[in-house]
Amino acid sequence: MNDRYSRQELFSGIGKKGQQAISQKHVLIVGAGALGSGNAEALVRAGVGKVTIIDRDYVEWSNLQRQQLFTEQDAAEKIPKAVAAKERLTKINSSVLVEAITGDAGVQELEGLHKDVDVIIDATDNFDTRMIINDISQKYRIPWVYGACVGSYGISYTIIPGVTPCLHCLLETVPLGGATCDTAGIISPAAGMVVSFQTAEVMKLLVGDLEHIRKKLVSFDLWENQHTSISPGTLKKEDCPSCGSRPSYPFLRYENQTKAAVLCGRDSVQIRPAMKGDRDLERTAQILSKTGGRIERNPFLLSYENSGKRLVLFKDGRVLIHGIKDIAEAKTIYHRYLG
Repeated sequence: MNDRYSRQELFSGIGKKGQQAISQKHVLIVGAGALGSGNAEALVRAGVGKVTIIDRDYVEWSNLQRQQLFTEQDAAEKIPKAVAAKERLTKINSSVLVEAITGDAGVQELEGLHKDVDVIIDATDNFDTRMIINDISQKYRIPWVYGACVGSYGISYTIIPGVTPCLHCLLETVPLGGATCDTAGIISPAAGMVVSFQTAEVMKLLVGDLEHIRKKLVSFDLWENQHTSISPGTLKKEDCPSCGSRPSYPFLRYENQTKAAVLCGRDSVQIRPAMKGDRDLERTAQILSKTGGRIERNPFLLSYENSGKRLVLFKDGRVLIHGIKDIAEAKTIYHRYLG
């Protein structure tokens, strides 16, 4: 007798009926870092029918402190995160179908992945991708669970199309910068806490228990012993272009996406943020100064050099990444240091 899920079935919120439902569902995880690997392992152990993981990056030594699916060998061989995750996950539960996609989670990619997805998990490291996920969610009526962490801080929020405010209602615009794990560090318990919030919400969605979905946006700081939850229900906007009465899904349009291009005749990539706006070079310099790289400034731009790559940031938001021609790698570097 196979009692693999017996303890989960004994839990009144799931039961045998809920376990059967879980085994037939498909979860898309965008990102295979700390949040992505943690959610993937929990859901594969829980017996979800199919898990699709998309990530453009490879395993590095600095990942091993918190990204639980990966090994020293993965880092030494620079194995793509999605590939390494699939190899580990299939050893954990061979009955779960795991699909690994090594690539950028852009509009075209997510448009092609949404068709049979029941829930989307945000495990990315930037708001560009999150806003695309948000519009995909609203357009195709797929619930998703937002999550982020840096330092000892974490945040999570469950978004159900037609029911809750969407991320666009809450944020309205994409931030041009902010702290990242590479600039502010991170402790693994913070990532683990966000994973717990996200996975619990996903399991509620998979068994159809909408009554117990957390209605609040929750945030915490484990080091400072702080915990906050707010009810964002009143923030839902009738005229929101993503979830309002006349949605236009702005972040699925080309003009609202981050642009990246290899500069002709130069070993450089230019990245232009989707949203126009002045970048605070002084604040950015303060954030980057924590990474140990070399910083130079003049009234017009900021130059930052680290690990053989040089980033030149302009006040209008543009960034030149020198010493590279691969756009996917350039995006990884961009989001690693600039959020």
